[in-house]
Amino acid sequence: MATPPPPHQLYNSRLSPSRSVSFSISASASRKRKAEDDEPQSEDRMSASPTNSPNLSSRSLPAYRQMKRARSGPAGRPLALSRLLETLDAESLRSVLQSICTRHPALGTEVETTAPKPSVSSAINVLKNYESVLQTSFPYGGDSTSDYAYNRVRQALMNLLDALADFTPHFLPPNESQTTQSLAFLDDATSIIHNLPEWSTFQNNLHKQNAYEEVSRAWTLVIREAAKKAGGIQLQYGGWDQKISKHNQQARGRLQEVMDELSANIGWIAGQPPGQQHNRGMDISSVRQELLSGTYGSNLPVQVGPW
Repeated sequence: MATPPPPHQLYNSRLSPSRSVSFSISASASRKRKAEDDEPQSEDRMSASPTNSPNLSSRSLPAYRQMKRARSGPAGRPLALSRLLETLDAESLRSVLQSICTRHPALGTEVETTAPKPSVSSAINVLKNYESVLQTSFPYGGDSTSDYAYNRVRQALMNLLDALADFTPHFLPPNESQTTQSLAFLDDATSIIHNLPEWSTFQNNLHKQNAYEEVSRAWTLVIREAAKKAGGIQLQYGGWDQKISKHNQQARGRLQEVMDELSANIGWIAGQPPGQQHNRGMDISSVRQELLSGTYGSNLPVQVGPW
């Protein structure tokens, strides 16, 4: 059995059913349209920012997007010091360093204490470079012993002799403690002196004579120091007696003092009887006296014909 409707519905039953249904449908459609109007369109939703997100102007962007590097043309600039030094040859670098040390003496002292010690080979190479410059300074043709030739090469000759005078004390005791280094340097330095030119004018030959005297004193000092170490074993078994004897022959007796010092310290000279040790060669003092008086070689026979 069906339950009867409540009284207020009985009162509304007078309305027509179609009107009631249409009113309900229209009200629902109205509410739907209002909801659709309130919702943002899809394009609006894509373009609009969320209410809780910052604006684009205040949003932090990557550095490469915040500031675009401005393109500019190439501009000249000096080389870095390391690259500049790479372009300098040895002569230019030496000139620059010498100039800096001259203006700042404290730096010169620092360079002297920091630079590696010169070896015998490096020092001899420098002397040979000076010797090469001397040989190429001679004029073409003519008398190579004349005063004209001497004047042409005089500056190169002085440069070689000055370098020789500077390097020799460096390899002498007490600055050089190793006798083998001292002997090796003097051996090569004496050979360079042998190759110095000789001139037709007496005064011009004094340069070579003085060089022989300086190297003779250096040999004497080194021989004395070597004799103090292990009884001079380096002199006895290093073949220095033969080398010094050969140097004395090439110097035409101007190294006789060295031979005498060697004989006094080791007691013998290979291949030479003791009675002939002091008679070999000319006495150095007599040679100097003859050079100073201009009579050197006057008592020697003159060769005629092809040499």
